[in-house]
Amino acid sequence: MGSETLSATEHKMVRAVEVLGRDLQGIRTGRASTAIVDHIMVDAYGSPMAINQLAGISVPEAHQIVIQPWDRGVLAAIEKAITKSDIGLVPNVDGSVIRLNIPPLTEERRKDLVKQIHKRMEDCRVEIRNLRREGADQLKKEEHDGTLGADEIRREMEQLQRITDTHVADVDHVGAVKEQEIMEV
Repeated sequence: MGSETLSATEHKMVRAVEVLGRDLQGIRTGRASTAIVDHIMVDAYGSPMAINQLAGISVPEAHQIVIQPWDRGVLAAIEKAITKSDIGLVPNVDGSVIRLNIPPLTEERRKDLVKQIHKRMEDCRVEIRNLRREGADQLKKEEHDGTLGADEIRREMEQLQRITDTHVADVDHVGAVKEQEIMEV
């Protein structure tokens, strides 16, 4: 029974690291990427929708994102959602498309982005530690129920700690790669 607990806990930790990776893709690096706007939700047709469900998003050049709505009626709603978002870009409406020009990052902005990355990394580490605690509680419950013996519990707890250490190292690696990408001039 204990290995099922470890397996489930490890799966949740892997998902946490994957979510962090996707989250960090949305942080602007001075180069255009559709991931910058993917998480923006637009109030259209009476409900919030992801921007990529309402428009085609392309990167025609290294410092520009073009958003072309399939329905011109949502153009203003998309512009409003981009303006309200935390990406720090000003949308330029050009007829039936929205252009987002990505300016080069200043040193100060790079440092702010690195701080954001560190905060998100720490949030992910905390989530992984919470998952470890939940897994350990489950193992202790199984010991109390008599499903696992004391030696098995000790081995499972050590394995749980190794899994946790591996995923915390993965978080550090993902964050370091993104930090290096941002600090590149």
